[in-house]
Amino acid sequence: MASKGRQGHAVDVFAPAPGRVRGFTLLEMLVVIILIGVVAAAVSVSVAQGLSSARVNAASGEMAAALRATRAQAIVQGKDQAFTVDIRANTYTPAGGTPVRLPQGMTLGITSAAEDQINSSTGRIRFFPDGSSTGGHITLKLQQRQWLVNVSWLTGAVSVVVQ
Repeated sequence: MASKGRQGHAVDVFAPAPGRVRGFTLLEMLVVIILIGVVAAAVSVSVAQGLSSARVNAASGEMAAALRATRAQAIVQGKDQAFTVDIRANTYTPAGGTPVRLPQGMTLGITSAAEDQINSSTGRIRFFPDGSSTGGHITLKLQQRQWLVNVSWLTGAVSVVVQ
């Protein structure tokens, strides 16, 4: 916006006073940098929690699939099959398979029939040719998050429950 001065010259009313330069003060710049830092920290915490949750979800889904495959083998082959869990080594082994190690930081627990507790750190869930099982549940933990992989003794059905 311009107006005419005393001698008819155009004067910019929004122009800074002579000798002053427009810009941001140091304080304004520091406030913006601090706000960016706070937002970045909040986003990184949220992303980290989402990634850890995704890892546990994936691990519990893979374990449930391995349990279902063990049950299917028992039905197809017509003989008992066992799914073994080693809480000390943090691994599980489906029938006829190789041990699968859980991701770093994740812990494992098993609750199964007394006769299926091989030792203090190893347990198993057995599946029978009719599809039933000895039943039990396997616990996966990562920080405060916990998932239960349940196996029904009557039907051998496998389900994952988030706690």
